[in-house]
Amino acid sequence: MGILNVTPDSFSDGGCHADPGNARDHAHRMIDEGADLIDIGGESTRPGAAPVGADEEIARTVPVVAALRAEWNGLISIDTMKARVAAAALDAGADIVNDVSGLRADPGMAGVCAAAGCGVVVMHMLGEPRTMQQAPSYEDVVAEVRAFFNERFVALTGAGIAEEAICFDPGIGFGKNLTHNLALLRVLEEIGPAGRPLLLGVSRKSFIGALLGNGDLSLRDWPTLAITARAREQGVMLHRVHEVRPNVQALRMIEAIRDGLEP
Repeated sequence: MGILNVTPDSFSDGGCHADPGNARDHAHRMIDEGADLIDIGGESTRPGAAPVGADEEIARTVPVVAALRAEWNGLISIDTMKARVAAAALDAGADIVNDVSGLRADPGMAGVCAAAGCGVVVMHMLGEPRTMQQAPSYEDVVAEVRAFFNERFVALTGAGIAEEAICFDPGIGFGKNLTHNLALLRVLEEIGPAGRPLLLGVSRKSFIGALLGNGDLSLRDWPTLAITARAREQGVMLHRVHEVRPNVQALRMIEAIRDGLEP
């Protein structure tokens, strides 16, 4: 899953792809490098980010979704917490809703997804983006994330979303400190509801800088590759990244070692 932020303030690439033409060019570069999914977001969810209204979010994302859909038959996801934005993006050709709130922020989101029959990424987040990194606390982060996934699975299938449409994201860096993130990364194969896949988003996140003692974003791509490779060994097959080619290559190497795959 290649990340396409059409925002002015995302933590890593804010402002780089706000122009629709630049956004399309970057999407095609990621596709050429091996992306199977393009995740388009119009509201930054970095810690402390200011909220964006639905109209503005639609104006940022829907033209890019529509243009990419006209040129490409791969999978497109809309990264949003708002039902109205999700509905507009799905109408424009998106296939998946990627909701960092786990479909809790907007009471209309589950209905929109059920009616569309789209794919759904359910992420765990403690709190909300503006405050989530202010002293996050858990008694047992692994048990609490696992319980959240199970609750969401029951609730969302009960709301009419098909089981096979749902995948789960542990929300690395979303209301979690370094210790919490590492605890989850150690046991990825154990935290999802039985039979449902995980999506992992660790690309360039601040816990990498905290662990390595360096705040330079440009130095976080290599550690991201290490985590991608480790997660693939644990069975994770969906990876949300900024730099597609090296992560695809890391995945192919791990798969060849694990499974004896030929080039």
